[in-house]
Amino acid sequence: MKRLIIPIITAFVLFSCNRNGSGHDASGTFEATEIIVSAEATGKIEVFNIVEGDYLNKGQYLGYVDTVQLYLKKLQLQATTKAVNVKRPDISLQIAATKDQIAKAELDKKRIDNMFKDGAATQKQVDDIDSQLAVLKSTLSAQLNTLSTSVNSIDEESGVYEIQVAQIEDQLQKSRIVNPIEGTVLNKYVEVKEMTAPGKPLYRIADTKHLFLRAYIVSDQLPEVKTGQEVTVFINTADKEQKSYKGTVSWISNKAEFTPKTIQTKDERRNLVYAVKIAVENTDGMIKIGMYGDVDFKTAEK
Repeated sequence: MKRLIIPIITAFVLFSCNRNGSGHDASGTFEATEIIVSAEATGKIEVFNIVEGDYLNKGQYLGYVDTVQLYLKKLQLQATTKAVNVKRPDISLQIAATKDQIAKAELDKKRIDNMFKDGAATQKQVDDIDSQLAVLKSTLSAQLNTLSTSVNSIDEESGVYEIQVAQIEDQLQKSRIVNPIEGTVLNKYVEVKEMTAPGKPLYRIADTKHLFLRAYIVSDQLPEVKTGQEVTVFINTADKEQKSYKGTVSWISNKAEFTPKTIQTKDERRNLVYAVKIAVENTDGMIKIGMYGDVDFKTAEK
């Protein structure tokens, strides 16, 4: 009886060790897409409503940097633009008198021409009215040219101020702190009433719903791993059981590297390994950044 029990116990222990430890094709740690959100404006932070661990939506408004001086500058530029536009001349009004004189001169010319045909007017009268009409038309042309130049100059000056207003509006927009991606706040670097400047980090956020398991494989495993391949990823739960997730191989390194000390490969005697990244949907939120995970490159269906 004792001879039968000892082999059974030994087999059970070996099976358990294989199941909990080296029974998977590879292991690694979970990573996330992380970005550091920096300030885009200079000034004192007036509102900044986040806490480390908060889950934020893309485009969520978080606070703003003091914008009083920017707003006053915008009002000043708008007032200047209005004052410049007031100087714009009314071309039709400015040339109305000259056009009336031309119309009267054309009537006089028509009358004198008729009189000259009947012998009631002299050649000098015809020449005089022609000269008067030519001078008036030349005056009108000069007025139009001067007024057009003046209007164009005012338009250019007004356009410069309008561009400056647009720049201020862009700075006002950048004074608002808006979250760029959906994810969890990992670190908060500043507090309300602190001074900030463009490029100064405000907080670090990571997309914790779409994670990557960075695992390592040996060269013998490369033929069975392909980009886009569906695999099974495992994590250890609190009750020492393993929970599985569907994963997809998203990247395979094209060069070998030395095995990281914290990673165990299927064959620990191999020094050079290849890194792979496996995309995993963290549907239940149980996977944490930095957590260890295992992967089987043969799917459950197979």
